[in-house]
Amino acid sequence: MFRSLSPGAVGINVPFEEALKLAAEYGFDALDLNVGKAADIADEQGIDAVRRMYDDAGVSIGGWGLPVQFRTTDEEFEQSLEGFDRLARTAGQLGARWCSTWVMPCSDDVPFSQNFENHTRRLRTAAEVLRAHGCSLGLEFVGPWTMRREKKYPFIFDMPGMLKLCESINTGNVGLLLDCWHWYTSWGSVQDILRLRGSDVVYVHINDAPKGIPEDEQVDNVRALPGATGVIDISGFLAALNAIGFDGPVAIEPFDNELRATSKENPAEGARITAEAMNKVWSEAGLE
Repeated sequence: MFRSLSPGAVGINVPFEEALKLAAEYGFDALDLNVGKAADIADEQGIDAVRRMYDDAGVSIGGWGLPVQFRTTDEEFEQSLEGFDRLARTAGQLGARWCSTWVMPCSDDVPFSQNFENHTRRLRTAAEVLRAHGCSLGLEFVGPWTMRREKKYPFIFDMPGMLKLCESINTGNVGLLLDCWHWYTSWGSVQDILRLRGSDVVYVHINDAPKGIPEDEQVDNVRALPGATGVIDISGFLAALNAIGFDGPVAIEPFDNELRATSKENPAEGARITAEAMNKVWSEAGLE
């Protein structure tokens, strides 16, 4: 597995070329792919132009987000598929095989069984497009009880439930976007990870949780940089992923307002802080 900078996740909003420079300067192994920008460059200059940009910066190509609206209606889903094949083709040509998205853990409108069927059908369509271009789809479960406790219909919120959805989609290229925050708030364990195969995991997020708050009271968008509080066993989490042979991107997603403000004012400082946190937990997990 390798350390990837996901600029948007830490509040860095700079042009593609500048993001490449930041990833290189602060020692990231990779930069997540802005697939829309990459497809535009490829259309104008050829796919090799995008490869050269990464090669010249000295970083690898990371993952990218699923640009498809599967959470609402069939009509909106079908509309959102327009142009998706172009983006998946670009990513596949670049070897950026790690596409991912998150799944809402509840609904006020759709009962579990219908929600499961909708997700299976729509995500199978997306996964088939990705498979045609050599890409995989990682699905993130959202763990906190606070996200779903007031909703009418619960949905998938933990690893076993998401693995069942992956099995139902049944395209051979769907696995987990495994976020240590959601693993922690859904009462996951290191042993749960060790029961997986490396190929069951597509993409990974790391972060930390505030101190003094029980798991079931944690709020999804109040997190911290990995290693900042020590609440989440990030060393055990990363070591377990390494043990099962996971070989994809690991990115920081902290929902840290202070970091976002810093990144907005000074993107280089935001990248430096992110890299420092990443390298600290990477080392503590025995990965270098």
